[in-house]
Amino acid sequence: MEGWIPSIRGVVLDLDGTVYDERGLVDGAAEAIRALRAAGLGVKFATNTTRYPRGTLIERLRRHGVGADPDDIFTAPRAAAAWLADHGKTRVSLHMSPMTIEEFTRFAIDEQKPEAVVLGDLGDDWTVERMNRIFRHVMGGAQLVAVQKNRYWRRSGALCLDAGPFVAAIEYATDTVAVVAGKPSPEFFGAAAAAMGVAPAELVVVGDDVRTDVSGAQSAGARGVLVKTGKFTSSDLDGPAGGPDLVLDEIGQLPAALHLKWTSA
Repeated sequence: MEGWIPSIRGVVLDLDGTVYDERGLVDGAAEAIRALRAAGLGVKFATNTTRYPRGTLIERLRRHGVGADPDDIFTAPRAAAAWLADHGKTRVSLHMSPMTIEEFTRFAIDEQKPEAVVLGDLGDDWTVERMNRIFRHVMGGAQLVAVQKNRYWRRSGALCLDAGPFVAAIEYATDTVAVVAGKPSPEFFGAAAAAMGVAPAELVVVGDDVRTDVSGAQSAGARGVLVKTGKFTSSDLDGPAGGPDLVLDEIGQLPAALHLKWTSA
């Protein structure tokens, strides 16, 4: 740990399960974020949620005393929209919460012959009819774009299926591989590093998902820190050799782990 701490210039923090949960901020989160910023580190927030737009996320942080601007929030829908634009897609079929469709206003919604099918988390709105419609679009030549491919998340204290299992079903049925726009895409973390003007090797990513946050960060050349909050389970520590660069009980321990001079308020 000693060897890489002095080289860190930027920090990317996962939101749900890391900075906050259904009850509010995780203990020590606000103080930790203030300490990171006071130390001169760049701080960005990253989330795979497709349920809430950036404005809602910013307001939630601000209600808890954590300031954030729109450019501080990297969301998977934002990354998916950027990928579509970069690849010249103009007609799309969207399957995600209506609250996040605002990121896709530059595209035409086409349910007849879309150029791309974009999948996010739909919760209880996943139906056989919808899956068949997505399947037929992809078989007809549409690009399959997964806003994210998380396996599960925690809701009301219980683990629930996220978008990943449904994306995997379409991949299997159509014999194709989805483009994944959000975490753990290396491009996602690379964009966050670039926004702070730092190299991926100077970045540390903190999250509660050992695959999406930690392994994703490491695949981009950044450091991955796992916190034991949110969706964390003890089996997350039984993965391949190497694993997280650092494991913390909660985000409040991060400033001390990075050897920042910090005292709680």
